[in-house]
Amino acid sequence: MREFAQDPEARVHPQTVIEHFGTWNAAKRAAGLFPRRFLTRDELLEQLRTLGDELARTPTARDLAARRRALPSASLYAHTFGSLANALREAGFEVLQGEERLDRAIAQGAELAMALGRLPKMADWADARRNDHALLSEWQVYRLLDVPRGAWTAFQFLVRERLREEGVDVLLDGTLGSGS
Repeated sequence: MREFAQDPEARVHPQTVIEHFGTWNAAKRAAGLFPRRFLTRDELLEQLRTLGDELARTPTARDLAARRRALPSASLYAHTFGSLANALREAGFEVLQGEERLDRAIAQGAELAMALGRLPKMADWADARRNDHALLSEWQVYRLLDVPRGAWTAFQFLVRERLREEGVDVLLDGTLGSGS
């Protein structure tokens, strides 16, 4: 309401809006917006599920921020559920943590390596993520590895080991051998 009152292009006073619709939140609902403070837990979860259906993936805080005028903020989810991850889990989304995330990234790295015919470079991962938002960002993968230097090289090593476990020959230069 404060933002509306300060908007130089607003043609009416917020109180006029309240008098017309009964409450500020009723006006927001009529405009297709969602009042942030008065949504129930179930309504908040339904908002996440709807967004997930729209995106065809698990929503992120960035997705909520991009729709900040239409959806509740990540901080409201954190306040209500303890964290956005808790809200996502309660809404039925898979939210991986720690080792599970790293294992998923390694499996995706092995799949990308098979498509490329070589171990993926950071730029390859970034390109692949533009087409597949189920992939973590290259920086998220980078931060999964707690090493002083060379995190992407360490990730490539783990992908190489996974491919070798699957019987894929990985040459010293990172290309996949003819037996793969």
